[in-house]
Amino acid sequence: MIDSDPVEVFANGDLEHYGKNNSFRSTKCRQCPFKEKCKFFWDITNNDVYMKLYVANEKYDGYIRDACLWRNEIDIYDKMAVQIRYANNVQVSYSLTTYSPYEGWRIAFNGFKGRLDSWQDIPWQKGVPGKIDQSDLHRKEMSQEEEQKATDYEVIMVMDNFGKYEAVKVPKAGGGHGGGDRRLQDQIFRNPEMADPLKHGAGTRDGAMSILVGIAARKSIETGKPVKIEDLTSLTPQVKRIT
Repeated sequence: MIDSDPVEVFANGDLEHYGKNNSFRSTKCRQCPFKEKCKFFWDITNNDVYMKLYVANEKYDGYIRDACLWRNEIDIYDKMAVQIRYANNVQVSYSLTTYSPYEGWRIAFNGFKGRLDSWQDIPWQKGVPGKIDQSDLHRKEMSQEEEQKATDYEVIMVMDNFGKYEAVKVPKAGGGHGGGDRRLQDQIFRNPEMADPLKHGAGTRDGAMSILVGIAARKSIETGKPVKIEDLTSLTPQVKRIT
């Protein structure tokens, strides 16, 4: 969307909710002695698919699907605010809170002529009443079976500076990751040369730059100083995204 490489990152962050920030802890929900009072207790044994997919393979990959959120070794920041400067002089302000009541997001683009706003999975803006079942919303989002059932729209607000505004309705693609799973699979297995007129596809350089933004943000939080991308890699940030 920015069509450029990141140049510099400055960030603030903290681990203030999960990990060591609790009076009790275990290793995983299974056999946890605190399941009666832990608000995050989740019984994976009730899900046959997860038992086969995750639990049966723990001995091979070491991944514990129902690992305790209060483990002392957790060191990932659960809130952060990040400033990113790109080579084409675009500036990004990014904010994340991992203990919010929903997993939605908002995004906005400001320019000389106006502004674009969009959002996803904000419950009250989607007309979802009452209590939100986040796990059910996530299941529907990731389900490949939902692809043919999608009839909803996403909204992009387009506003002219000191002028009119318009709500553009974009048909919502069903299936995992908003239809992205199907497109990715088609591009890899069916037609590697398939057309990409909107430049949705990301290459290895895009992936590297994305990771480097996260690495730079963490280093900035730890040092209290801005971190330049070129100090982390031999890649030189380019004004135009390389595809």
